Amino acid sequence: MPTMPIPTDQITGVVLAGGRGSRMGGVDKGLQNHLGLPMALHALMRLQAQVGHAMINANRNLAAYESMGVPVWPDALPDHPGPLAGFLSALEHCETPYLVTVPCDTPHFPLDLVPRLADALCQADADIAIAETLEQGVPQLQPVFCLMKASLMESLVEFIHGGQRKIDRWTGQQRSVAVRFDDADAFFNANTLDELQRLQSR
Repeated sequence: MPTMPIPTDQITGVVLAGGRGSRMGGVDKGLQNHLGLPMALHALMRLQAQVGHAMINANRNLAAYESMGVPVWPDALPDHPGPLAGFLSALEHCETPYLVTVPCDTPHFPLDLVPRLADALCQADADIAIAETLEQGVPQLQPVFCLMKASLMESLVEFIHGGQRKIDRWTGQQRSVAVRFDDADAFFNANTLDELQRLQSR
């Protein structure tokens, strides 16, 4: 594991659990059971081991998320417009120079995610570091797994207020660096009930 070039107490982590869960029949994905615990709690515990502060972005069942012991912030934007709304909500409440994001439906992301993103961010003098995997030999960015400077909030506000919602379009406008993770399985996410069952058997 790389040494942390950024002190962990300067990094806030957010678990993104604000989606509609439409591909899972509209259920709250983060609260779905995985090995006896809600998926979001798995993600939170894994994230808390790598950051100084943590929060959850959620738009319903707030009491259930609050019981996980960290601040819970809903989207500031209506209609659950996607991950960028979660990014924005987290940035608005982030009191550290850096924010790292992970989704609630990927409970086995790498234990060295944050140190590796931080190392690449500093080495490349970038504003955002994004995880990347290989899918059948083709590099695939995983933009919901990223470490960013909190100072990007202004750029994100401008982007969203311009009617934009595409996460990769926004990250593509920043000084970014891709960080290759060889274990693509660690980024397996449960978008459907079938995928949730596959996750249980891993």
